[in-house]
Amino acid sequence: MRVETVALSVLFILPLSLAHGGAAVAAPADPAATNFTLTPLALPGAPPDGVFLDYLAVDRARGRVWVPAGGTGNVDVIDTKTHEVRPIDKFPTAEVERGGRKRVVGPTSATVGDGFVYVGNRADSNICALNASTLERGGCVKLPSSPDGVAYVALTHEVWVTTPRDKSIFVLDVSTPATPKLAGSFTLEGEPEGYAVDGAHGVFYTNLEDKDRTLRIDIKTRKVTSTWMPACGEDGPKGLAIEPVEQLLIVACSDHVEVMDAGKDGKILSKLDTGDGVDNVDYLASARSVYVAAARAATITIAHLDAKGVLKQTGSRATAKGARNAVVTSEGVAYVADGPEGKILVVQPAK
Repeated sequence: MRVETVALSVLFILPLSLAHGGAAVAAPADPAATNFTLTPLALPGAPPDGVFLDYLAVDRARGRVWVPAGGTGNVDVIDTKTHEVRPIDKFPTAEVERGGRKRVVGPTSATVGDGFVYVGNRADSNICALNASTLERGGCVKLPSSPDGVAYVALTHEVWVTTPRDKSIFVLDVSTPATPKLAGSFTLEGEPEGYAVDGAHGVFYTNLEDKDRTLRIDIKTRKVTSTWMPACGEDGPKGLAIEPVEQLLIVACSDHVEVMDAGKDGKILSKLDTGDGVDNVDYLASARSVYVAAARAATITIAHLDAKGVLKQTGSRATAKGARNAVVTSEGVAYVADGPEGKILVVQPAK
């Protein structure tokens, strides 16, 4: 069932305005909306103080969601039909200190490639290949720096890995899918955060979180071809998603998302308030729907993206404090990382 066909009588949607520098702006969705149900799935081995969860990956073709489950040392694979959770265990973990607080880290990012899923691990800086069908392990490659996001680039049979501490992106050759190999790297003028791949136009997008900039990078030359100003503010831009037909780039800021005209000059076409605590976003092209989970606001917002780049909210649901980084299946079912509770929240249209 497509999200935008769900009855929305419980929502109160304000008209678009011309605030925020002339871009069309919509009001946040009502967190009390009841047009979506929520089902929590406990992650195996999650301790009482929760699990550090970052990037999830959805394999829409095989009906699976991949959850790199941090300090548990697991990569959990969820069957989207049965909700069975299968842990792939014994990934390395390590205790680190961030901002005076200690936590155990492990696998934290994943991307779906050609028959393999590639998982980044902050404990040992490895990127490892896992068979997307059998879940068997393939080879690993160690990076000189701790990986953040990982993104499969089908155009060149590569995996691009953002490494903010080095202000760089590492490129892996996965032309032999089971055995990733380091194929090079390039530096940026700031800390890369988030990613989106537009294979049809040969473009990779990332943000510079510390500079409040969004970059357009040519995949083949690995050169920055455009630098834009999303104006996210002090926290900087976070995640990204792309609508490739009109080249509309969806940029996550800490309390809203906005759409840039990536095919032209990066002009901001619209903005949508979502509540605070946004990190990553996901986009379902078949329904033209954007999914945004805000951790501090404890809500997920669903919006429709039209061909002119205007966002219009179509639904929302209360989630949990700290829940973020939704990914969405082909059926419009969202899986949200609830790290503080060591769970995945399944948000789906009510029947």
